[in-house]
Amino acid sequence: MTDRVPAVLEVHDCCQDEALKQLSVTRPEPVRSLPARPAKRPFVKNVILARLSLQQLAAIGECLEPVVLKERMVLQEPKKPVEHVYFVESGLVSLQVVAAGSMLETAVIGYRGVVGTSFLWGGHFSTHQSVVVFPGSAYRICVEALRRIMKVHPEIRDHLFEYVQALTFQCVQTGLCGVRHHREERLATWICLASEAVDARVLPVTHDYLSSVLGLRRAGVTETLIHFEEQGLIRKMRGVLQIDNPKSLKEKACCCYKLVSAAYVSSSVRTLGEGHAS
Repeated sequence: MTDRVPAVLEVHDCCQDEALKQLSVTRPEPVRSLPARPAKRPFVKNVILARLSLQQLAAIGECLEPVVLKERMVLQEPKKPVEHVYFVESGLVSLQVVAAGSMLETAVIGYRGVVGTSFLWGGHFSTHQSVVVFPGSAYRICVEALRRIMKVHPEIRDHLFEYVQALTFQCVQTGLCGVRHHREERLATWICLASEAVDARVLPVTHDYLSSVLGLRRAGVTETLIHFEEQGLIRKMRGVLQIDNPKSLKEKACCCYKLVSAAYVSSSVRTLGEGHAS
């Protein structure tokens, strides 16, 4: 996978220009500045950025930096300062709780979401570990720069809070799901939510990973996936899982799937037209 991401907004870290030179990710060449009120709207896939008005997008675009999300890249560590917020464009990020040598996934974040939202309620340290599961791309912004922009454009904060409500609900529901629902239901739910998070039916995921994030025995995961394949719901290949019958797979999922999915839909209930009125 290439280390360069096509830039659709001008890239500039408003806080740490020198620090960026030390990053392992290759920084794309800057493109022309985004006009204050562009005649044509730049394309962004991230749902939160896409909901911003042209004026808000121009303001935040001056401080957004495109980055490549590589598999297993750690975006944030627990109990470490939150320095950047990542607006995910593609790929999948796992939000994990790590304690006493054990790990449990509480949520997955794709193009509908953001990594690093703990700063919104005054948190200076990350409460979770954020790890890239599927490679992709994102736009990141320095927390201090985003705070300054939100003072001028408080609607951006409103959009973030609406998303955080859905993310928090997923974290809580995941905990309940882990103690109340059976293996088959939990696996179907994870696959369906991950598919929606990346807007794809082909997921580069292994049995080992599913076993670790769901706290299930690997043999049990393998047995359930074989059962799903025999029913024509999925197709397993080496390191890849393809969803062949999403409707029937959703019926296998527990109620947590519908609840979490609905929470993300409601967090983006306003249409783009309404959000872009200003």
